[in-house]
Amino acid sequence: MLVLAAGVGGAVSPPGGGGGGGVLLCGGEGKPCRRHIGMSASPEHEHLLRRAGGTPGPHLEMIEITTVQTQKVVRDIVFLVDGSGYIGNTNLPYVRDFMINVVNQLDVRPDRVQIGLMQFADSRKIEFYLNSYNNRQDVVSKISQLRLSGGSVLNTGAALEYALSNMFKTSTGSRRRQGVQQVLILITGGPAQDQVKKVADQMALSVVVAGAERDVAFLIDGTENVRADFAYIKDFIIKIIEPLDIGTDGVRVSVAQHAERPTPTFYLNTYQTKDEVIRAVNGMTLAGGNSLNTGSALKFMKDTILSERHGSRAIHNVPQFLIVLAGGKSRDNVKDSASALKTSGVVPFGVGVKDADPKQIEAISHNPSFAFNVREFSELSSIPQKLNNYVRLPREELTHVLQQDTEKHDVVFLIDGSYDSRNGFEEIRDFVKKMVESLNIDENSDQVAVVQYNRDSTVNFYLNSYSSKNDVLNSIGTIRHKSGRPLNLGKALTFVKDTVFAASVGGRNAESVPQYLYVFSGGRSGDDVRGPAQSLKKNGIKTFTIGTQNADTLEMQTISFTPAHSFHVTNFKNLQSIHPSVEATLRSTEDTTELPTVIGKMV
Repeated sequence: MLVLAAGVGGAVSPPGGGGGGGVLLCGGEGKPCRRHIGMSASPEHEHLLRRAGGTPGPHLEMIEITTVQTQKVVRDIVFLVDGSGYIGNTNLPYVRDFMINVVNQLDVRPDRVQIGLMQFADSRKIEFYLNSYNNRQDVVSKISQLRLSGGSVLNTGAALEYALSNMFKTSTGSRRRQGVQQVLILITGGPAQDQVKKVADQMALSVVVAGAERDVAFLIDGTENVRADFAYIKDFIIKIIEPLDIGTDGVRVSVAQHAERPTPTFYLNTYQTKDEVIRAVNGMTLAGGNSLNTGSALKFMKDTILSERHGSRAIHNVPQFLIVLAGGKSRDNVKDSASALKTSGVVPFGVGVKDADPKQIEAISHNPSFAFNVREFSELSSIPQKLNNYVRLPREELTHVLQQDTEKHDVVFLIDGSYDSRNGFEEIRDFVKKMVESLNIDENSDQVAVVQYNRDSTVNFYLNSYSSKNDVLNSIGTIRHKSGRPLNLGKALTFVKDTVFAASVGGRNAESVPQYLYVFSGGRSGDDVRGPAQSLKKNGIKTFTIGTQNADTLEMQTISFTPAHSFHVTNFKNLQSIHPSVEATLRSTEDTTELPTVIGKMV
């Protein structure tokens, strides 16, 4: 089964006067695209299907979900589904699940993401337009009711033309004139039997999408301390640049090393092709040196590497990214130079390895969420995808992400520590760590606390216990299961409100900082939860619940700020399946009544 997506632009009109060109990509290898359509995957739009996830059926490949928050995505998305016998009733559930999986990870409403659906075979059938439904629940409900229209002939080319001409009109909900990206996702199970390649070629003409330009500079550790691991550093750089559209009018790349002083390896305007850049990276030799002066190197990057003379396009509003990698502690001050970079509009990421100071790495980074630390150079391979999630964001989404990272939150995780969670406690802990990864931990940004409960409540750490993400993650990693009975959730809710959200231990309710509580429960509470839940709501604390099949659904919905903020899994080992939807709630800045509708689903 082939899954394709097209970013529909306004530069080209397909045959028949329809509005829009696009870029096709595959949810997997490029060869199926070439076989069916005659085109290969587009790295610039690949993040859309990565975010979509996959359905564990025999025909749809699992695709990694990115860490970029999806509730800030603004898109018009139309599914174009093969309704013929090639899909058939056997595979239809997988197709429905795939689409629902995509929708469940997006903030569906008129000012964020709109969804449309159309079937095709020998003829076309519009299920609903972009403006037919304005919330996730209605869209999911309609997709769940999808039945195949039937047919034995696949007129894919005609269907693409029809979809481009009719599904992306202003009258049917398209917001193209407002600059909203238009996306077409094609799901088909058989070979096209008309001139599909002609339409695909028309769409391919708009492959250069406005806003695809990036200036990406690397500042890497060039001291003798990393000589034995230099190959890992080069591989790290290559993994980041391989998916990028490198070119004079696309992404430009520069690399510099630093020790006591910085040394440029090549500038942004030195090379024009990806092959040239990769050859240059592979051919790098270590500059050498005994210690790091990262502060002065950051100033060099700002004044020299990221200057117009050496290829920077900041004057043309091209996003500027700086990726700093260090294997040790800097001898000089990094804060002032990092602040000057940020003020000038550069978005820096910090990557610390081995003896790097995590606090320096965070100070270098745009914010703590843009800082990454690993123990060994061999672990660097876990970071490129996370960096690319930001570097490859469309400009309007990048702006959203950079703006939202100035927000503050008090976040408390109330974890079931009873016998009911003993077989899933490790999964709960990993889930909380993954949630924390998306936060900007700092006394002036996000603060986190963790509490376990059974008969009584035990605080693992308070909101003001730690001021760095690294310390929070390390502390979570040491938490051990309390064990015991009964499960007094009502008592725990009161304890959290009165003790953990208190100003004396870091609570910032008096400063109007949003306060979130995430409750994990593996069973029914032994006491009443209604009064404590109502008290939390009166205090403005937004509560979200994650319950297993042994938890009381009505109880979970009662505790949640609204019933829509209650999530369900069969057991805690399935927590990762709801992570994108739960994580999205962390970054909502609207009034609670305007929060995205979250579908509680049994997994």
